[in-house]
Formats: sequence, C-alpha cells, structure tokens
Amino acid sequence: MPADAWMTSGQGHPRRWAILGVLVVGLLIVVLDNTVLNIALPTIQEDLDATPGQLVWAVDSYILVFAALLFTWGVLGDRYGRKRVLVIGLAIFGLASAACAFATTPEMLIGLRALMGVGGAAVTPTTLAIITVVFPPHERGKAIGAWAGAVGAAVALGPVLGGLLLEHPEWSSWITGNDWGAVFLINVPIVILGLIGVWRVVPESKNPNPQLLDLVGLVLSIVGLTLLVYGIIDVSRVLVWTSPQVLAPIIGGLAVIAIFLWYEARSERRSFDVSLFRNRGYAVSLTAVTLAFFALSGITFTLPFYFQVLRGYTTLQAGLCFLPFAVGQLLAAPRSAKMVLRFGYRAVMTTGLVLVALSMAALVFIQIDTPLWIALVIFFVFGFGMGNVIAPASTVMQNALPLGRAGAGSAVQNTVRQVGGALGVAIIGTVLATQYTSRVDSILDDLPDAIPESARSAASESIIATDQVLAAAQAQGAPAELVSTVRDRAYEAFLLSSHVTYVISMALVVVAALVVAFVLPRISPPRKDDETNRPDPADASARQVPPAAGDGKPAIPAEGP
Repeated sequence: MPADAWMTSGQGHPRRWAILGVLVVGLLIVVLDNTVLNIALPTIQEDLDATPGQLVWAVDSYILVFAALLFTWGVLGDRYGRKRVLVIGLAIFGLASAACAFATTPEMLIGLRALMGVGGAAVTPTTLAIITVVFPPHERGKAIGAWAGAVGAAVALGPVLGGLLLEHPEWSSWITGNDWGAVFLINVPIVILGLIGVWRVVPESKNPNPQLLDLVGLVLSIVGLTLLVYGIIDVSRVLVWTSPQVLAPIIGGLAVIAIFLWYEARSERRSFDVSLFRNRGYAVSLTAVTLAFFALSGITFTLPFYFQVLRGYTTLQAGLCFLPFAVGQLLAAPRSAKMVLRFGYRAVMTTGLVLVALSMAALVFIQIDTPLWIALVIFFVFGFGMGNVIAPASTVMQNALPLGRAGAGSAVQNTVRQVGGALGVAIIGTVLATQYTSRVDSILDDLPDAIPESARSAASESIIATDQVLAAAQAQGAPAELVSTVRDRAYEAFLLSSHVTYVISMALVVVAALVVAFVLPRISPPRKDDETNRPDPADASARQVPPAAGDGKPAIPAEGP
C-alpha cells in the first residue's frame, strides 16, 4: 500500500492524533509568547524607559508583520510543502525570541518582535492547514477544538509563566542582564522540541495540483495588509483617528486590498478564492471569530494594569488570575464538536458569544476592591464562551475549503482575525488613553506647584507614569496624605476609563451574536458515514486527493436556509 494512501482513503492519517499533539506544541509557543509579553509590559516599560506608544508598538510590531505575511506563508505552504514552511517558521521564531531577550532599547525590541512575527506568521495557518488535511471531515471538529483549546490555554498560561519568571528576575539577569529577558528565552527550548516533533511525526503535504505562483497577488496582499494594520496601530500613538498619518495608510491599505480582491477574482493563477466570502457559513463564522478576538485582545491589554497597578498584585499573582480563562476554554473548545452534533453550529456559537458578552458586561461593574473570586468567575465564563465560538467557527471555515488550498484558506481567517486583534489593541488602547487623560488632568492639578509641568504631562499619559510621578513627588516632600488622595483618584479614573472599553467590546460581541443567530445558515456537521467523507468514483481528481481537495468541491454539506 502506498505511504500516502491515507490521502485517498477518506479515513485520515493513521498517526493524526500524534501529529495534532506536535502541531499544538508549535502553536502553543507562538500564542504563549504574546500573552507572556502582556504581563511583562509594566516591567519592560520601566526597564527600557519606553513611552506608552513604544509599549504598544512592542506588541503591535509583531501583529503588523504577522498579519501582513499570514496569507503569503499559507500560499507558500500549499505550493512548496506545509511541513517545510512550518519548520522555517519555528526556526525564525526561535532565533528572534532569543535575540529579543537581549534588547537594550525600545526600538531594538520593536524590530526583533517584528522578526518574530515573520516566523509566527508561518506557524499559525500551517498548523490549521495540516490538521485539515490529516483529519477526515467528521473528526475535524474535535481536532480543531483541541487546537482552539491550546490557543485558549496559551492566552491564559502566558501571564502565569511570565509572572513566575518576573518574580525571579535572577533567572534572567545572570544571562541577559535584565529582569525580563527570560520571558523570551523560554521560547527557545520549546521551539527546539517542536522542531524535533515536526521533523519526526508530521507528514509533508501540499497542493497536488499547484498553479504558477501568484506573485502579483502576494505582493498586493502584503502591501495592503501592511498599510491597513500600520494605520490602525498608529492610532495608539497619535490618539486621533482623523489624523492624516492615520487615515492615509488605512485608506491606502483598503484600496490596495480592494485591488487585490478584484485581481484575484479575475486571475487565472489566483491564490485566493474570492467566492469564499459568498459562502454565508464562512463569512458569518469569520465575523464571529474576528469580533470575539477584538474583545479578547482589548481586555488582555488592559487587565494586567488593573491587577498589577490598581490592586498591587505581583506579576505572578496577576498571571494566575488569568488561569480561569484557560480552564474555561480548555473545557469548552474540545467538547464543542459534540455540542455541535447535538444542537448545531448556530446554537453553540450564539451561546458562546452571549457568554462572552455577559462577561464583558460584568467587567463594567468591577471595582478595585471587588472580591477576587468574582473576577475569576467572570474570566472563566469569558473563556468558556470563547471556546464555544473559536472551535466551531474555525471548523466551519476549514470544512468550506478545498484541501489543496487549506493553507491559503486558513491564512485568510487568521489574517482577518489578527486585523481584528490589532483593531482591538489600537481602539481599546486609544480609548483607554484618551479617557484616562481627560479624567486625570484635573486630578493632577492638586499636586504641589513644585512638580514640573513636564512631569505632570508625563503622568497624564498612563497609570504607570502617574504612579512614578506621585512616588517622586512624595520623595521630594509632598504630603503623604495628598499623594495618597491623588493616587486613589487617579486609580478611579483609570478604572472608569477601562469600563468604557469594556462597553465597546461588549457591544461588538452582541453584534456578532445577533449576526450568528439570524444570518448563519443551518449547516449539518460532517458525520463518519457521510458520503462527503468518501472519494467520489466519478471524480477523476479523487484518484489523487480526497474529494474535498478538488478546487471546487466543499468538504461540508451545502448550506440550508
């Protein structure tokens, strides 16, 4: 029997669950790194003397490059081999992580984070594409549930691991000379394990009917996405959406993306099938995941400051507070496939989005002295809801793709999701900063006249800067009672500002829930005995690839009403 007989049997790869385990390790480190960085942001800001804008760019330089290259890496994987692209991506990611640990300036950190984005962009769509290829349709929901569970676990475990490393700065300082370098160095051994696993376990796969490389389309996608995401991110620096330096790249990016879609719809060697957006299941699922990630990115950017500054928690304590999110998603995502079989995609995804919206609404009522257990329950509900959105939505989208283009197709959903995440950080960061500045300016007027105007201006930029200025004021002889009063009022201003961001996120999730509830078509989940799992004898391409691998035959039943 040929070694690749599994590709035509409709039964999946015989070692598919071991392959899934290896892919999860590779994905875990890419997602983990972003949340590890989030918990380290206050420490990095103090150590590198970074401005709030530089701090946002330390996060978003990765997102910018990541989002811009996702589609390109997905296409390259489909054409030249997904395993090969995965190995290249992990190697780049690991080397750039090691270099980040030794960054000495905010600009150096931003540049190296961008290089990490080059590697990360190769890993995320490739893992999902390989899962789609090695698992038969009736098992993909369960496999993608495990994949999504790993994403949720990494989002929450990152702050725990980051907190532990930052609690013991000596582990980092003797190697890197700083207190936070270990949050990047920890990536290296995990990447090495992932590379070994990929090399030994993961089979090579590619489009069996490759076309000529769509160079024009790839260049247009990179330019358009770079301009769009850059403009979105730059809002966090200028804090004005109508600024020409914000509007110009955003409008330019949208124009180039429009040209890209027009070109792809007419090209004979297109790398992206524009007709996917006419599939309501695909379009609605993509909308749901994107808006959910907007909310997730927003709160993971804001909450570390709430725990570490307002509540005075250590980095480890703050990180542990995110564990309920991981538990919720780990419970929900792998089990969502069974729930879909019983209740359908629409009911499961709508319920998940409603839970996310309710948790965002509950965060609006969080105060500095709110009992911790209440916050932890809210995080659990948030994670549980996300698990019931990401996994089913990703399954719908992947099942709508031809296997030969699984990489490019999975890259599209990851690209749009990352743009949503970038929007989340940019919009939430901008709203938080402007709201806080407007509230804290009058509060800082109560400080003694001896405090220079430059210090007052800096204090109005962020809650950490406010804390630093108040500590300096007290050291210079300002009355302790006055400093304490100003600090309490500043904390209250930050809390009220964060509540505004939660309302914005909640409103978008409610929109997503309504779209899913009323627009998502009825889609029957693939079952083991479905005809869609078997090669079609009448289809000549079935002798080479499974029926879903043809360029026009979807892997899921047709949409219902």
